[in-house]
Amino acid sequence: MSQAEVLRMKPPLVPLATLIGRELRNEKVEKPFVKYGQAALAKKGEDYFLVKLDCQRIPGNPATSFSVFAIFDGHNGISAAIFAKENLLSNVLSAIPQGISREEWLQALPRALVAGFVKTDIEFQQRGETSGTTVTFVVIDGWTVTVASVGDSRCILDTQGGIVSLLTVDHRLEENAEERERVTASGGEVGRLNVFGGNEVGPLRCWPGGLCLSRSIGDTDVGEFIVPIPHVKQVKLSNAGGRLIIASDGIWDALSSELAAKSCRGLPADLGAKMVVKEALRSRGLKDDTTCLVVDIIPSDQPILPSTPRKKQNMLSSILFRKKSLNFTNKTTNKLSAIGVVEELFEEGSAVLAERFVSFEFFSALLNANQCPVLLVALLGKDFPTNANSGIFRCAVCQVDQPSAEGLTMSSGPFFSHGSKRWEGPFLCTNCRKKKDAMEGKRPSRPTVVA
Repeated sequence: MSQAEVLRMKPPLVPLATLIGRELRNEKVEKPFVKYGQAALAKKGEDYFLVKLDCQRIPGNPATSFSVFAIFDGHNGISAAIFAKENLLSNVLSAIPQGISREEWLQALPRALVAGFVKTDIEFQQRGETSGTTVTFVVIDGWTVTVASVGDSRCILDTQGGIVSLLTVDHRLEENAEERERVTASGGEVGRLNVFGGNEVGPLRCWPGGLCLSRSIGDTDVGEFIVPIPHVKQVKLSNAGGRLIIASDGIWDALSSELAAKSCRGLPADLGAKMVVKEALRSRGLKDDTTCLVVDIIPSDQPILPSTPRKKQNMLSSILFRKKSLNFTNKTTNKLSAIGVVEELFEEGSAVLAERFVSFEFFSALLNANQCPVLLVALLGKDFPTNANSGIFRCAVCQVDQPSAEGLTMSSGPFFSHGSKRWEGPFLCTNCRKKKDAMEGKRPSRPTVVA
């Protein structure tokens, strides 16, 4: 065969710019559109929300974009809600190693959310302010949705199959028996307000402090049993898309998840958010701040998320969430195309910090990359540098130098070396040690009474 014949058999060369253009167009076809609407009515002015559509896993690369939506419902003031809105996203992203693939990024995200929540709480409490906030924080990357939450704001998913699913867990003591057990096991007290005559009124609260929530960011003055460790759930939608409704408790005290979803079906996201708020106002009146975000994750070939008739729960409940292990290697070969099917990738809600950080190697890598160092040093047990000759020890959480005689204790746990010398740390002051023990569900030690 002649050289001319060989050349004729080869496919024509394609310019690099054309190849890049094709890849970008394919990426756009595969990634859904994200459209949102927002509506709110203020009673106390303590609700805040965050919408950020232009986040990038790799700065300067639009193909790595993802979106963030969040609602912060403050109480006892607005400081914690504002602080979380301004700092939580950066704290989460700082806990994810740089230079990893999208699959690894999504796998790291649930634990980075835990790290970001706790770091934000630590930083806010160092300000000495006493307000607190609930948080519902949603990250959308392609068809994958990751939700982290503390408190009683809520995120629901309405799929094209007509099934409404809760992606968060309410941390109200009145409704969450597991959280009541955790608080009492850690040494806290749960009860209602006592009024004159011995009658009990109102919801169950944690004492000291009287907060009716068991998890939040902030709330420095309500005791160490209120923790910032979020429930995290990660799911992957089918290519039929879905609708998220993210709202503060002013909505959910008035509407059930099903009624909220039903009230805005068939409407574009902006009108849908207004309709949810309107329905809540009609049902209960304006008794609290009501803030709602409606987020549509739409296939790129559809201008609006279509409305489908609601099907019976028992027809799809068995396939709504398909459990999947954390082995992401086969994820790309397990694509779902059935309408309304959602693949569950991850869910964990433990308030015990050690149970959430199951991979110490992952966080060691973060430390080596100088990612989130204060949080990881304080809570994961890496040695914290101190000056052994000065007689001064620094708390790994609050970063305050104190004499060793001032009740300072050395942390212990599965990530600490039992053979460490006394000056090798890390060290926690009494207050921070109580907070750490409460996060890990440990009952505080009581003095022995000798007759």
